[in-house]
Amino acid sequence: MYGKYKNVEMVKPGGLELKDRLVGVQRVTKVTKGGRAFGFSAIVVVGDENGVVGHGLGKSKEVATAIAKAIEDAKKNLVRIPLTKGTLPHEQKGKYGGARVYIQPASQGTGVIAGGAVRAVLESVGVHDVLSKSQGSSNPHNVVKATFDALLQLRDANVIAKQRGISVEKVFKG
Repeated sequence: MYGKYKNVEMVKPGGLELKDRLVGVQRVTKVTKGGRAFGFSAIVVVGDENGVVGHGLGKSKEVATAIAKAIEDAKKNLVRIPLTKGTLPHEQKGKYGGARVYIQPASQGTGVIAGGAVRAVLESVGVHDVLSKSQGSSNPHNVVKATFDALLQLRDANVIAKQRGISVEKVFKG
């Protein structure tokens, strides 16, 4: 699922204390010759609030089963995100479809300054201090995926030093 990202570490859900957050439930309608058939689609974000997060989509005729399916789907797509002292290592932009998301590290005590779907993802990751801006489409599905796009592009200093073949101190000296 995350094939275009280079340093993505997939995580197995076993042994993790995962918390789920419901981002949105939509009622969908299929018009048939016998009338309208209603169903539900749910998008959920799960995370351990310590750098591991995943998102999933579930569809069903009942809300409860749609949410349960979404949680199961999210547990299959867990990834590790690099964090630095409760915030992000650097600023990053993400996009998916018509949704654009900008996330920026913030000083301690700032809190999570983010709207709906972005907030659910960032809180599930375990970010405590961050500034964000969501632009373009407000469709929760696309906003969640745009936020994941931004998070999956994040790299911490250790990864950058390893890629360049230099020490961590040299990364900061420029």
